[in-house]
Amino acid sequence: MSNALADPGHRRPGERLGLPATGRGSLASWRSRIAAILLDWAVCMGLSVLLFGTEVVQGEGWEKFMPLTLFFVESAVLSALTGGSLGQLVCRIGIIRLDGHQLGFLRAVPRAAMVCLALPALVVDGDRRGLNDLLLGTVVVNRR
Repeated sequence: MSNALADPGHRRPGERLGLPATGRGSLASWRSRIAAILLDWAVCMGLSVLLFGTEVVQGEGWEKFMPLTLFFVESAVLSALTGGSLGQLVCRIGIIRLDGHQLGFLRAVPRAAMVCLALPALVVDGDRRGLNDLLLGTVVVNRR
């Protein structure tokens, strides 16, 4: 059989990390993760326009960095305090540390910064963990 499930060496994503296959604590799906980041970005873009005007979209000055700045702050603060950004909370996913401790600001701030850089979050392993998660010992899981 060439089926990957028949291969005893094949592991499902998250199994190596000790995560359940489904339900609470299992790996978050790509769909949930993408929906969460799109929701976060939309909220931050809307807030930026409300606070700083349309210069955030059309301008050449510092205002054009406000959506990214708000995204960084929102993601870092909410992740440290609640274990997930606004989009992640709405999508019922969150960030956990593999050692079981609280995420805290010491991991949430660099993680948010790496997500803002995009590349570390886009280079992923077989357990759906980006370089940011690998470096910080975190993983995005389902809350339900």
